[in-house]
Amino acid sequence: MPLLPDVTVDPPSPEPRDAYEVSAEFYDILQADRDRARVHRFYARDVRTARRGVLDVGAGTGRVTLMSLAESRVPVHAVEPTRCMRSLLMTRLAALPAGMRTRVTVHPQGLCEAGLREVADVAICHNTIGCLPPDARRALWPAVAEALLPGGVLLVHLPPDRLPRDEATHVLPAQKVGQHVYGGRMVMSADADRIRTRFEYWVRGARGVLREYTETFWMWPASLAEVIAELAGSGFVPLPGRADPAVLTVRLER
Repeated sequence: MPLLPDVTVDPPSPEPRDAYEVSAEFYDILQADRDRARVHRFYARDVRTARRGVLDVGAGTGRVTLMSLAESRVPVHAVEPTRCMRSLLMTRLAALPAGMRTRVTVHPQGLCEAGLREVADVAICHNTIGCLPPDARRALWPAVAEALLPGGVLLVHLPPDRLPRDEATHVLPAQKVGQHVYGGRMVMSADADRIRTRFEYWVRGARGVLREYTETFWMWPASLAEVIAELAGSGFVPLPGRADPAVLTVRLER
């Protein structure tokens, strides 16, 4: 047999730590029902008006994506750079009927890197921009404008508008899965110009606590006026007559 030439193979570079490697296991079981209801209330009406496409920025495990597939008949673009959250999204999509599944494209990077241009007339940023540092948040708006058709609508789930004065704790309702009970809490506190958001999770069985985890995220507050001013720089203008103060709706007028 002929001799093969010497070949040097570089080992793959290690991927950065997944920001949601702990929370991915607990997110849906502890928060899905509440979030599903919010997503439908916040966005379903606008999604039904889509005629070209829906853009889901920061798709996570797929609440907005699945609602958009159910409420519209247009292509859906789900942008999710985090592997563990995207894996859960892909598992959900795999369980859909083939005709519905073929309407969704999952983009495994941030929107600024995805290169989408005029693919949608409705875009949604749900539970996303509060987790972006100010520079990254401001860089997102031109990418959204690029991905939207002129006249398209963007719905933004607003971040906190100020730092918390005191430490605040929110208990996540415990959920029973077989013989185990899953629970946790979220603790928010101010840290310089950021909000420290600490999630504490636990799993209990008949003999007590089986597992415990802690994961910390950072959030950056921004007032409504700040967000509107940033969006104006990319050609967005606010739409009046929207009832829910948690969501800002703007139209691309370029």
